[in-house]
Amino acid sequence: MRHYELMVLVDPEVDERTVEPTLTKYMEVVKKDGGSVDEIDVWGRRRLAYEIQKKTEAIYAVVNFHATPAASAELDRLLRLNETILRTKIVRPEEFKVA
Repeated sequence: MRHYELMVLVDPEVDERTVEPTLTKYMEVVKKDGGSVDEIDVWGRRRLAYEIQKKTEAIYAVVNFHATPAASAELDRLLRLNETILRTKIVRPEEFKVA
């Protein structure tokens, strides 16, 4: 299992209270493949640096999880199909550590 960090930008018209339960539902893909979800952190509504789909704000959320590369790719694919998700980015944090 590899450690991943997922950043999600959610449409600001969505109720903030529904973001965490929705992400938990999507993380079932990781759990079914034997992975684990460490933390779901909803940062709340923030201003975007540039417009995305004519929106100037988004609800930011960060998820730390352990999964196989295949499960992480499937999670990204499923999130991209959701119209309320503006952007996703999955990274492996240990790749960016400074020595």
